[in-house]
This record gives sequence, C-alpha cells and structure tokens, in this order.
Amino acid sequence: MFYNVGMEAFEKLKLLTSQMHLEPVEDINCLQLPSRKQDKITVSSAILPNGKRISLLKSQLSTICERNCYYCPFRAGRDFQRASFIPEEFAKIFMSLYTARVADGIFLSSGIFSNGIVTQDKLLDTADILRNKLSYRGYIHLKIMPGAEFAQVEKAMQLADRVSINLEAPTKERLEMLAPRKQFVEELVEPLKWVQQIRISQPQSKGWKGHWPSSVTQFVVGAVGESDLELMVTTEYLYKILHLKRTYFSSFNPIIDTPLENIPPSSPKRELRLYEASFLLRDYGFFMEELPFDSSGQLPLDKDPKYAWATQNLLEHPVEINHADKHLLLRIPGIGPKIAENILKERFKNKLSKPEELSKFGINLKRAAPFLLVNGKRIAYQISYL
Repeated sequence: MFYNVGMEAFEKLKLLTSQMHLEPVEDINCLQLPSRKQDKITVSSAILPNGKRISLLKSQLSTICERNCYYCPFRAGRDFQRASFIPEEFAKIFMSLYTARVADGIFLSSGIFSNGIVTQDKLLDTADILRNKLSYRGYIHLKIMPGAEFAQVEKAMQLADRVSINLEAPTKERLEMLAPRKQFVEELVEPLKWVQQIRISQPQSKGWKGHWPSSVTQFVVGAVGESDLELMVTTEYLYKILHLKRTYFSSFNPIIDTPLENIPPSSPKRELRLYEASFLLRDYGFFMEELPFDSSGQLPLDKDPKYAWATQNLLEHPVEINHADKHLLLRIPGIGPKIAENILKERFKNKLSKPEELSKFGINLKRAAPFLLVNGKRIAYQISYL
C-alpha cells in the first residue's frame, strides 16, 4: 500500500500523471515523490491564483483518447499503455493523498473517450464527489473538454477554483496543422466565451466559495510555424475581451510515434519572451503595436520585449522619475506595478532627489538606469539586456 492506495490503483495513477509536465499551469517546478518501491508519481509545486503555494497533483482521468492531435502522447492510435479511473475511484485516491499531505490540490484533465460531453460528465462527477460527498474544500483546477455543453461549463464553474480549455494554437489555420479534429471556434473559443458570459450574467454567489473561478488557456509553441505576432494577437483578445487570468506557453518537444516527431524542439527562450510579452499586455498597459516584433512577426530573443521597447523609445529621451505618470513608469525596465505605485506614493510626499533613493523601492538599476533621470540627472549604468 502507498498512502492507503492499492498498488494496482497506484500503478494506474503513475500512468495518468506521467505526461502532465506538458501542462505548465500553476507550476513553479516539479518534484518526484518515491513510493516504498521507488516508483514515482509527479506532484507540482504550484502557485494558486491568490499567490498561495501548494503541492498540486496533476492527473488525467483517462489516457484513452479518440482525438489524433499530432503533438500529443495520448493521441488515438499511438502504441502505449493506457489507463482510466472511474470518478468514485479517482476521488477516493486523491483524498488519500490529500489526507497523507502528499497533495493539497488537484488539476484534473482527461483524454476524450466517447466524446467531449461524456468525458466532461466524468470530470464533473469526480469534482462533485470530492466537494459534496468527501467534503474536500481545497483547490480544484478542472479542465473543460472540447465539445462540452454550456450547462457543463456552468457546473464546472460551480465546483472549481479555476477552469481551462487549451486553445493549443492561435488561429483556426494553425490548429488544423496541430490538431485537425479540433474545431477552433466551436469547441475551444466558444466555451471560453461562455465562462465570461456566466461571470457577467450570473451572481458571484453561485460560484465556488462565493465567486466565479479564474480561467486560463495554453498554447503549444513552435510546432507548426506560428509567429509570436499570431500568438500575441490571440493573447490580447483573451485578456482584454474574455478576461483570462493567464495564457500559458508550452515549448514544443517532439514525441516518438507522432506525426510531428521529426520537428525540432522549440527554444525555451522563445517561450520566456512570449510570457514576458503577454505580461506586458496583461499587467503593464502595453498595446500590440508597441511590442517589438521584427518583419517576420517574431520577438527578439536576445533581450526581453520591454527592454527592447525602451531601447527604441526611451534611450534618447530618458524619463524624469519625479514627473512620470504610472503609465510611463511601467514602461521602464526594472519597474513593475507595485514599484510604480510605491514611487507615486513616495513622490506625493517627497521629491526624489538622488539616484540612491531608488534602491529602497527595489528597482533593478542595471535595467532601469539608462532610461531614467532623477531630479534632471542621468544615472551611471552599464547596459544589460536581461
């Protein structure tokens, strides 16, 4: 037995969690937890929407899948060992791990068996058992399946702390190259629209713990030739219109016995630049036309997009820190939203007169100095592209 889990069930759990590194949602890093026989399941060290850190079990309910997504280890027809749990069995297994303090929360997805509606019902049944039969009050991130119905999305939002559906690609055309049996608008974008529709049309009290869950999505990066511009156009729409909490980017890595097995892996640095650009759109008030795309629609890899923008726009016209509003402060590398707010509060009381005073705000002066004036004077600096 392992934490009161039978070995047969534990072997299935290993299979169901083995590829969940492909879902980067909430991750800080991963740790391996050995059983008594040195077998392993993967539990992620995760950051929740409220900033709390927990141990998150990421698992599939089933690795049986009827879809043939070209990048996916679970695609239909691929030769590998598969496993499934029924909702009651999985809920009890998770609760044994929760009671043993192995996992505090759960991210639950599944391969699509029968169809998206049937699979979604099984996910909802699992979450319902956890909440209403086993009295679990912890974190649940519930995946919405392609093809799920409006009522199922509504139910998921009443049970989960976060919901998600992976777009995988930024456009219909790119998705056809990546996952030809998925319908970009009808199966993927539409449920994200329903999430926002429910948020604005129904009272918060109907959601779990009296508020509606956050929503996120994920893109596979680098498998089918999509540009950074394409990814950011869709990301801007998701943030500003559908109010997603975050878009995740997963660098493509080829998997043996899939149609894309000979495509080279995508650069992790590209993934990093996409995250940085997405945060500029979400948190820093940047517009698409301000992001430093090259002629082919790619972001620079040698410097982060905020630094690249500042180099083009502020190097010859540095910003006086005593006069800049929040919008302009947020365009200075090394200054984030909290630092900008603290500068404005301090400036209301006292004028900043010396460069040394900036250190108390936590400003990264190596990054910020080329673009700043303090009381009309430049700050000595060395150029950094980090």
